[in-house]
Amino acid sequence: MKIVIVGCGRVGASAAETWDAAGHEVIILDVSTRAFERLPSSFGGTAVRGDGTDEDVLRRVGAEGADVFIALTEGDNRNVMSAQLAAEALEIPDVIAKINDPVRAAAYSQLGIATICRTGLMVDAMNAHLGLPPSGLSGMLEPSGTHPGGEHHATRADGTSTGDGADHDHPTVGSSMTSTASIAPGSTAPGAVKEA
Repeated sequence: MKIVIVGCGRVGASAAETWDAAGHEVIILDVSTRAFERLPSSFGGTAVRGDGTDEDVLRRVGAEGADVFIALTEGDNRNVMSAQLAAEALEIPDVIAKINDPVRAAAYSQLGIATICRTGLMVDAMNAHLGLPPSGLSGMLEPSGTHPGGEHHATRADGTSTGDGADHDHPTVGSSMTSTASIAPGSTAPGAVKEA
């Protein structure tokens, strides 16, 4: 499976390491070269310094044709922007955005983007430890509606579609970044950064 991760924080780096070790093709992006220090020296995927909210950058790093796209930066807005690009412009079938605010996570899910909310997950984990009932806060939410610019068109694990693939010819997000740099597969040292 080809997996693209935007954000090489603790969660992004751990997911990249896990999925790379399981034999998946992993591409991880971050705007900070130092973020890649979180990856182990055994990481065999591709680490790229670049902006995950820029469609051109995503295309240059090989996000097109990915099976999974996960936005894990610290910013809810950046995550939903890159997730929307992945779903609409790149037509990646399984897209997830980390959203820290439970209210916004539910709203984006209703607009057609699968969301994961660490706030709900953490509160429920603490409640489980304490023997308390679940909080009812959002944790992992499947897309349940549509968003401006098109129908959500992810494919579930069972192969069924969650949307009808409406017109996706109009990119909705983009910013300018003049270049990206990548770290060679298998080398996560910051000194291994090269221009793409």
